[in-house]
Amino acid sequence: MFEQVLNAILAVVVALAAAGAYFWGSNWLLDKFLHSDNGMSPHVSVRRDRLRTGIRPWLFLLPALLFLSIYLVYPVFETVRLSLYNRNGSVFLGLSNYFWAFGDAHFRQSLLNNFFWLLIVPAMSTAIGLIIAVLADRLWWGNIAKSLIFMPMAISFVGASVIWRFIYAYRGPDQPQIGVLNAIVTGMGLPPQNWITMVPLNSFLLMVILIWIQTGFAMVILSAALRGIPEETLEAARLDGANEVQIFFTIMIPQITGTLIVVWTTITIVVLKVFDIVFAMTNGEFQTQVLANLMYSWMFRSGDFGRGSTVAVIILLAVLPIMIWNIRNASREQGAR
Repeated sequence: MFEQVLNAILAVVVALAAAGAYFWGSNWLLDKFLHSDNGMSPHVSVRRDRLRTGIRPWLFLLPALLFLSIYLVYPVFETVRLSLYNRNGSVFLGLSNYFWAFGDAHFRQSLLNNFFWLLIVPAMSTAIGLIIAVLADRLWWGNIAKSLIFMPMAISFVGASVIWRFIYAYRGPDQPQIGVLNAIVTGMGLPPQNWITMVPLNSFLLMVILIWIQTGFAMVILSAALRGIPEETLEAARLDGANEVQIFFTIMIPQITGTLIVVWTTITIVVLKVFDIVFAMTNGEFQTQVLANLMYSWMFRSGDFGRGSTVAVIILLAVLPIMIWNIRNASREQGAR
């Protein structure tokens, strides 16, 4: 344990030293080779100053661009290439892997599960987060409530899954139940249930974990948006006789529609990439498989890089339109400001 901590500290120190050396050294070289002095003509001096000013920001961006190219851009193209080959990348198959995917029962089951995740999780997280944001602002202990609800965002998906495994835990009908849900059920005089194996309820129970995590994110963003609504507008509506429900649906919701869409699309992207929760809770069994788990299974268990990469490309194609739309919407809002 001590050795691991020491290695981590050493890695941070070396990285900081390397970063500092790079930025100092690159700026020193830039100033050395493009310096301007009194012996130069004004035209050359101004040109060098402009060139130095134009190059300097790229010195700061270069490491990030380099790492993004190596760890993000290159893997995308390599994954697309592998999806066109057989399991070990030795035989070109064209689009055969894609035809296999849509004809495979496990892929269709995973696609259907992903559809239900997309249908339920973003909508529920956004709706619950909005309701909590509205109600918490009316309570004197609202900030405490918000802190408690946002806390799951600090927990990893695997950590959250471990917590919820204890909630859904099942020990058999003749044994004491340690699971919270089964303790409630047995307390009501009903037999305990093995919730994780109950199809299709088990998929919804896994969705609850992600809803529990993402509700805090939705609440914080929407709470900030609600506070941006002019108080004069709300007071005018109350003077005109509108009740709180009418104010909520006719004034608050329309004025934060853009924020609602951004929150919904952000959670949608998270859902499309969901892997950890399903892997930790069911390992994709009991008809809970999603596309990311199917990709992992083909690529790292079966060793079929062609089919695994095919599923990865399909996930990328599903995420891409939402990301592009989200970026364009954000750019449009910034331009309007």
